[in-house]
Amino acid sequence: MNENETRKTNYAAIDIGSNAVRLLIKEIKEEQGKAHFSKVLMLRVPLRLGFDVFDIGKISEKKEKNMIRLMKAFRHLMKIYDVKHCRACATSAMRDAKNGMDIIKQIEKKTGVHIDIIDGQEEAKIVYNNHIEYMKDRTGNYMYVDVGGGSTEINLLSQGELVCSRSYNIGTVRILNNAVKESEWERMKNDLTELAQSYPKANIIGSGGNINKLYRLVEKKDKKQLRITVNSLNEIHQKLKALTVEERIKQYDLKSDRADVIVPAGDIFLTIAGILGSEYIYVPVIGLSDGIIDDLYLRNQEKLKVSYEQEETPESKTNKKDKKKSEKDKGKKAKPIDTTTEKQ
Repeated sequence: MNENETRKTNYAAIDIGSNAVRLLIKEIKEEQGKAHFSKVLMLRVPLRLGFDVFDIGKISEKKEKNMIRLMKAFRHLMKIYDVKHCRACATSAMRDAKNGMDIIKQIEKKTGVHIDIIDGQEEAKIVYNNHIEYMKDRTGNYMYVDVGGGSTEINLLSQGELVCSRSYNIGTVRILNNAVKESEWERMKNDLTELAQSYPKANIIGSGGNINKLYRLVEKKDKKQLRITVNSLNEIHQKLKALTVEERIKQYDLKSDRADVIVPAGDIFLTIAGILGSEYIYVPVIGLSDGIIDDLYLRNQEKLKVSYEQEETPESKTNKKDKKKSEKDKGKKAKPIDTTTEKQ
């Protein structure tokens, strides 16, 4: 594509989480060698797959049918919005479900939507790679924390560079189902304590629907830098914790599928902040879906680059032309001479 040309392409990401399933569609406008991303559509459907998986070890027949219906709906929406590139990723609940792979095969057969089950490490890196592009200040130590329904992903950043990525089977839905092993809590706490010694006073960059909602509920916040203090998070957390789910819905206008998971999410963030000695939690409005689209776009750019590099250069065109001429001349010389006598 010529640098002066403008090209618009719609990309989509499907994020199949333990609490909700999301469809994100973005338009990527390429002009003058730069790419501009703008959100076209965002849908969130609380299928709550984790409540099945972390209780009975598999996804129920009812939720399997709803998954198929939802993927059909997403496919039709992607056609309406003329989506050219899409990737669907499933995380913790589908990873742990005994029938996860069977359901994925059924979905692809009935809807044409292929789903990748990604492990915790890939999930952490997709989210990290997306967020690093949005960081204005890359100096200092940051712990990127993505709290989901089934797992928590962390990425330690120091001076803008990724130091390590870890994934733990500690999530909001797991906690509500009493499905988090004590050994997993200990593993996370030991890892964080060790990292805090080498990278002290790391502030947190929070990701996920719960921290975004907690950010909005906190009264005192730094809107310019999109951050809240750990103390202010603790204040709202204690208020929510003292209420029943029904009371949280009424007093804070929360949806039912947010009102129950928001407290265990706060527990996870505050536990991590306490070990790290964090003062602030930054809350950019991005998540796994954004990361999937960014990753997909970068992959396509790499393919285009390789394809472009393999295209003919002026020199290769000349060589090819000379080769064709040589073959043509060779062909003329090799043409058999007609020795038959022409009829008079």
